[in-house]
Amino acid sequence: MKKYLFPSLLLIFSLSIQGQSLIGAWEATTSHEGNLLRNVVIFADGYQAATFYDAETGAFVSTNGGTWSLDGNTMTETIEFDTKKPERVGTTTSFEVIFDSDELRIKDVDMVWKRIDDGTPGDLAGAWLISGRKQNDEMRQMDTNRPRKTMKILSGTRFQWIAYNTETAEFMGTGGGTYTTAEGKYTENIEFFSRDNSRVGASLQFDYELKDGGWHHSGLSSKGQPIYEIWSTRMP
Repeated sequence: MKKYLFPSLLLIFSLSIQGQSLIGAWEATTSHEGNLLRNVVIFADGYQAATFYDAETGAFVSTNGGTWSLDGNTMTETIEFDTKKPERVGTTTSFEVIFDSDELRIKDVDMVWKRIDDGTPGDLAGAWLISGRKQNDEMRQMDTNRPRKTMKILSGTRFQWIAYNTETAEFMGTGGGTYTTAEGKYTENIEFFSRDNSRVGASLQFDYELKDGGWHHSGLSSKGQPIYEIWSTRMP
């Protein structure tokens, strides 16, 4: 089996190795069972998500991620979600990373990640948890400390959302791709969607506003239903 089921990468915002920051998005490719897979890793302040999907069809393969700490070149992770090995949720693992401004490697893993962006230019780079949703014209607040989480993690150009439960290790779904922010409009271009591959290639545009410490997000969902959500910054 190819070594693409590696420990998820967890990175630090304020520290760096050899003067270089890992914040942003990185990409590698690998072959598995005759298919070319893309692996995109998004690094935010204290959180990350790494996802494999088919490079041609966008078919979802796997995702994992969690929280980090860094000591020199040694990354230590506590895993929050892992679709291939859910038994790893809640466990901690460490590994050595080697990188410069353009390439990232994990010691003893035969893959090389190339930088996609450095956390710019998108206005929404970071990790977010859903904290409110409008239902029947009434805003319902949501507890971001509960085990059941919906997280969005964004670099300067890439996004991914993940729904999961840290207590039961249950995975509910994920999707991601590229995004842009301009003149109050947030546009997602879907490259993978675990629940329905037919969504791959779709573009969705939403109104967005940053106010009172939250990301207010409104428009139509991938199913065409009106939504109004509030996302709160996830602190490391």
